[in-house]
Amino acid sequence: MTEFVATGESRAPVLSRVRDLAALGKPRLSFLVIFTTAVGVWLAPAPPAFGLTLAFLLATSALVASANTFNCWIERDLDGLMQRTCRRPLPAGRMEPRSALIYGIALGVTALAVMALTSNALTVALGAIALLSYVLVYTPLKRVTPWAVLVGALPGALPPLMGWTLATGKLGLPGWFLFGILFLWQLPHFIAISLYLEQDFRRAGIRALPIVSGSRVARWYLLGFVVCLLALSLLALPLGIAGLAYTIVAAVAGMAWTALAVAGLRGSSSDLWGRRLFGFSLLYLPVLITALVLDAI
Repeated sequence: MTEFVATGESRAPVLSRVRDLAALGKPRLSFLVIFTTAVGVWLAPAPPAFGLTLAFLLATSALVASANTFNCWIERDLDGLMQRTCRRPLPAGRMEPRSALIYGIALGVTALAVMALTSNALTVALGAIALLSYVLVYTPLKRVTPWAVLVGALPGALPPLMGWTLATGKLGLPGWFLFGILFLWQLPHFIAISLYLEQDFRRAGIRALPIVSGSRVARWYLLGFVVCLLALSLLALPLGIAGLAYTIVAAVAGMAWTALAVAGLRGSSSDLWGRRLFGFSLLYLPVLITALVLDAI
């Protein structure tokens, strides 16, 4: 019995370490990226072999985890000031910054190496751009301007385009369409977060739009981005990317999000309204992308 307890206790730190390493990569965000990357592969006229695609998706997952780990390492002091992030491994003191840095480097190098073996030069280049722009441009720019979100949306939107280039070896309209959807989706998504976490962002010195320009201006921008996203989502039919079934789903989902955004202009609580918009954004994207996939079957 004593031996069993000792063994269980010895495993506990190992499991805790694994959980902390996984947390650095922000697995829920990574899953969303992998899902949209797979859709980029799926929409291609001749997807590569399953084994090759799986290896590429795993490499993409590692690349996203690397970018998020670097983000956690750079912003560890800011994370400690925010209620939403203060329990992450670095600000909570459960992991040394040096360990996180080495982990992030190892993930990034491994991811790009596997991509080089499983894809083509264009796809690897897009992956490198995504990683470097997120870590070296977007992350420090968040403390300078609220429009850093436009820079951050670039690496977030590249993975589905990478899925398309993996399968085709070139840039193409369906890949760019997915890129545009992901790019525009991130803008109201992030503004919603900054509305209901405004005090957190203010303590950390992040120059979010509600802090710099005020809540009402941020709400108008959010509405504008949602309308642009709705318009783009409806272009899939005339562009020949999707059919009527997808278009109906896109129209209903987009108009529902627009209605919620319009409701926020009446001056309701930024906290409650921002939470609702954020929650709806998490529902909107999987519904839209799933409708696109099912329509293509």
